[in-house]
Amino acid sequence: MSRRRAHIAMVGIPAVSHVLPSLEVIRELVARGHRVTYANDPVVAERIEATGAEFVPCGSVLPVADNNWPDDPIEAMGLFLGEAVQALPQLRAVYDDDPADLYLYDIGAYAARALAESQQRPLMQLSPTFVAWKGYEQDVAAHLWDRPGADAYRARFTQWLAGCGASTTAMDSFCGRPANTLALIPRAMQPHGEDVDTDTVTYVGPCVDGPGIGGPGFGGRAGERTWTRPADAERVLLVSLGSAYTNRPEFYRQCLAAYGDLPGWHVVLQIGRHTDRTELGVIPSNVEVHSWVPQLAILEQADAFVTHAGMGGSSEGLLAGVPMIAVPQGADQFMNADRLVELGVARRIDTEDATAETLRTALAELVADPAVARRSARLRTEARAEGGTLRAADLVEELLG
Repeated sequence: MSRRRAHIAMVGIPAVSHVLPSLEVIRELVARGHRVTYANDPVVAERIEATGAEFVPCGSVLPVADNNWPDDPIEAMGLFLGEAVQALPQLRAVYDDDPADLYLYDIGAYAARALAESQQRPLMQLSPTFVAWKGYEQDVAAHLWDRPGADAYRARFTQWLAGCGASTTAMDSFCGRPANTLALIPRAMQPHGEDVDTDTVTYVGPCVDGPGIGGPGFGGRAGERTWTRPADAERVLLVSLGSAYTNRPEFYRQCLAAYGDLPGWHVVLQIGRHTDRTELGVIPSNVEVHSWVPQLAILEQADAFVTHAGMGGSSEGLLAGVPMIAVPQGADQFMNADRLVELGVARRIDTEDATAETLRTALAELVADPAVARRSARLRTEARAEGGTLRAADLVEELLG
């Protein structure tokens, strides 16, 4: 394994759900003595700089601030192509004169692959969600190319590839399976896992503080505040819809009606920055409400988790070994919710069905089922055995050679 000091560049997008999963890997690489630069939008600069990496400003045009994503998938894909087109000149202005020895990149950062190929440098994708499997194109993606605008999108992408300096000029190959991918999720969350090419994809599980993995606690993200379980709490429930789909005051009111004053339960409710707590009415005495919480620290001490089933929350729920109530809101969350149910550690309740009664019933059934507890414990052990931060950093160093 190489321990020579190298320049490692990470290129990301500013969506919090794409930034958080890899931060501990970046921190570990810095701790091992590497020079790590991280290109992203200034809105996430503080999070990145806290790892010790050198922040490289690269303005983004993605609608992450207001979460105003188009419903049409071709339009959404077009946004990521537009992001690549405008990001590549910004990256070149920095890295053409200061090339990295290795480029790491988020799944949405197409410009990073073009840059690395033009410089003939090795690259590795860090995926915060599930990866494509053999047959994915037929199972999921094929229907996209029949939609209006698909031909224009493909033509635009092909034209960009022809002039951006990338050595891979066929769109399907460029967007296909990279030669080196770290999947920062438990393998249990991967659909069709038996059909994934494990010669190119390695599952390392959620990357949290390295030394904590496998011990009595799994640490958490460095820099996040801790959380103390109230002494009189018999059980703890965390309710969070993540970072993007948080403007859901009616859902939060249903949660308060379901779990407020529930005997023996202490509830932590995260409402995000788009909901004002005054919209919730009277807050029961057993509930604490915050716009943002240290999720990992709470999950380590929790007994159940109401989640939107984003990949980050789903993975961290498995890592903590807590049963989950999945209330998917968008994107891949519906597939994730179904996967958690398939694993036998969750109930799925769609938002329109999330009444106080259904939420309370689901919680009671989950925590009373010994089979759910056994499966949660087994999946927790499997997720922690995948190696997390330390294994991810080892694999990055291996690619350096």
